[in-house]
Amino acid sequence: MALVDVRTFEAPGGERLDVAIAQALALSRTYAKELIDEGYVTLDGRPVGKPATKLDGSELVSVLLPPPRPVMVEPEDLDLVVIYQDDDLAAIDKPAGMTAHPTATVRSGTVVNALLGRMRLSKEANLDPADDAYRPGIVHRLDRDTSGVMVVAKHDEAHRALSAAFKKRLTEKAYVAIAVGELPDEVHVDAPIGRHPVERQRMTVGGGNPKSASTIVRALARVPGYTLVRALPHSGRTHQIRVHLAHLGAPILGDTVYGRPSGVIGRQALHAQRLTLPHPRDHHAITFTSQIPVDMVHAWLALGGSWPIDGLETP
Repeated sequence: MALVDVRTFEAPGGERLDVAIAQALALSRTYAKELIDEGYVTLDGRPVGKPATKLDGSELVSVLLPPPRPVMVEPEDLDLVVIYQDDDLAAIDKPAGMTAHPTATVRSGTVVNALLGRMRLSKEANLDPADDAYRPGIVHRLDRDTSGVMVVAKHDEAHRALSAAFKKRLTEKAYVAIAVGELPDEVHVDAPIGRHPVERQRMTVGGGNPKSASTIVRALARVPGYTLVRALPHSGRTHQIRVHLAHLGAPILGDTVYGRPSGVIGRQALHAQRLTLPHPRDHHAITFTSQIPVDMVHAWLALGGSWPIDGLETP
């Protein structure tokens, strides 16, 4: 069993927290920020606010260093369905439980690992696989426990075009989720989202540096205490649908961050069912779809529902 490696030092007055950690522990600032964001750092035993927190010199900084990670990101033979691909992009059906790209603490089992060796990816030649921010091909992300359609770029020109399409909101995204609560037929949530001031892994309505966020939520079916919904986000904020549904008082089933665990599904019941975007070569709209996964269908049936037939595909 690996020993827990906790490093503790007295805070230097007037310094940013991430800079102080990087200097005291001889780490990169990027890695120090990730350690803070992922909850590995405390000040005087309390959760930290944010990497930019100014220290006054009286605090005791404690950093839990995770086990050493592999230096490189390697191709892996992982089960990942490619829905479509051409010379410019690929659309994949990301399973729940798979992280989109490597981080400072996760270097294997990601979408990037699965695609390396299968196809060329944008920025691959210009990025160092040993770098914490190695993200070839990634133009947008799905949360680790969210399943569904995700698009990757095969070369840098396509990457720039796809990134611009997401930034300018030229994409159309449709998700399906099971909400814990009874929602109206349609509700438009227009509420800015920012980083939670204390719990850095969470986002919240308002919060630090909030950015505008808009989601239309439509009810597809109901059982007592639960609503099967289609969510149409008009922006792409981190955890947007999860935060907006929790803000409505109807968090996603199985969401342990914004709701609570569920006995009928082992992850948040959220699936990216459809994505439409302008193709980077000719700018014509192209649409990719993914079937609703078995675990979400079974969860809805276990709650007493029957699966609707208004365009929702079942496995």
